[in-house]
Amino acid sequence: MKRKASLAALAAFSTAAVVGTAVAAKSPENDALTISRAGISLVQAVGAAEQHVGGKATRAEYERHKGQGVFDVEVVKGATVMDVKVDAGNGKVIEATADTADHDDGGDHED
Repeated sequence: MKRKASLAALAAFSTAAVVGTAVAAKSPENDALTISRAGISLVQAVGAAEQHVGGKATRAEYERHKGQGVFDVEVVKGATVMDVKVDAGNGKVIEATADTADHDDGGDHED
């Protein structure tokens, strides 16, 4: 009897895990789960962004931008901070704009 209960619990857990993963992958808040479809790695994206700007990356993340998978890399060169978007499929820089304010700190100017 214990074995049947254990098997039933295991089956329920496995089903919940599969369904939970499928739901999470479709959720817009879970862009990181779609990174497995990227044609380049985060390290390669950082390298492309640093080379494009000629500076050093301070932050990088994978996200969706205009329906496309991109790596958003923040690069510092001197006193200039640039937000660089790198195509996750081919590694090409698709956009680079000056970041006049740190949008990622939630108004916390201590960091």
